[in-house]
Amino acid sequence: MENFKFYSPTQFVFGKDTERETGELLANFGAKKVFLHYGGGSIKKTGLYDRIIESLNKRDIDYVELGGAKPNPVDSLVYEGIELCRKERCDFVLAVGGGSAIDSAKAIAAGVKYDGDFWDFFDNKASIEDALPVGVVLTLPAAGSEGSVATVITKEDEGLKRGTGSDLLRPKFAVINPELTYTLPAWQTAAGVVDMMSHIFERYISKTEDVILTDRLCEATLVSIMEAARTIVKEPENYEARATICWAGTIAHNGILGVGRQEEWTTHGLEHELSALYDMTHGAGLAVLFPAYMAYTLGEDVERYYRLATKAFGVPENHYDKRAVALEGIKRLKEFFSEVGMPITMQEAGAKKEDVPKLLQTLEKNQGREFGSFMKLNLEDARRIYEMACE
Repeated sequence: MENFKFYSPTQFVFGKDTERETGELLANFGAKKVFLHYGGGSIKKTGLYDRIIESLNKRDIDYVELGGAKPNPVDSLVYEGIELCRKERCDFVLAVGGGSAIDSAKAIAAGVKYDGDFWDFFDNKASIEDALPVGVVLTLPAAGSEGSVATVITKEDEGLKRGTGSDLLRPKFAVINPELTYTLPAWQTAAGVVDMMSHIFERYISKTEDVILTDRLCEATLVSIMEAARTIVKEPENYEARATICWAGTIAHNGILGVGRQEEWTTHGLEHELSALYDMTHGAGLAVLFPAYMAYTLGEDVERYYRLATKAFGVPENHYDKRAVALEGIKRLKEFFSEVGMPITMQEAGAKKEDVPKLLQTLEKNQGREFGSFMKLNLEDARRIYEMACE
């Protein structure tokens, strides 16, 4: 295990009706005027918006709002939010929604405190030195942004999807009521499941040795996610299964599963090009690419994939043919993705094999010609992974 620093200051408030505590939480953190950021109209249709506003009014907290956050959040809305937040002199940013609203809110929180273009943070021209505090009411477990340092934004005019991060962007609090996820479409639930599993894979697929504790934590979380997802397919309002998914999404990406080990984020980088080009759901793109990436890098560390297959995917041990066991694990992963309603080929996801050169062009802009830590890859490797994902 390598040396590490772990910082996770977020206060998590978990359970039924906890959204009614939002105003109290904001008051505890000294909020006077809140910038309320959310996506479409679903929070108003379900009554969640009214409950949050009621909680703000009880604490005499003023607010200004900006809706419109959408999957693969875009820079234009961030610019709009920064301008409005400054104009209204807001002192706290509250995101209500899933990863898209949270990521957009984080970018706004950082941009308000920066004199230059907020995209400088994503272009590696500046680091985040200050940000407004952020709070979250989660409605879609997936990205884990409610507990992470990260934010991912798409620059529309260039088709670039990039991420940045800072401990300053970790939310001060996150309200998680699993009941709020009951009405999610099956597609969004499944895409969220793939997203959180992928966050675990990016930490688990590592060359770092002697990390048995985090290995076991990763494996147990993966098993729990898959069990809960299968239950939700049959029983969308099963509270315990929804609660498992909600909390798993948080711990999959708040950093606890990656401490002391080298992480690998190549597949996320490959997928960002898909969702940037096609405006594809992030989880759907990951469902297509992860099995292909695993199959392509299998030879780099068969033992690692053998362990994943036996501990997480239930493949019987066979020490005489570990490669076959590892391949069976990848096969079972694809079958699980298909079982919960996710695509498993580029074509099923709406992507085209003939667009691979376009994907490689923007990949080079974002990642360079070489990337990866588990296995060093280049653009030719990326091309082969994309093409394998078409099969």
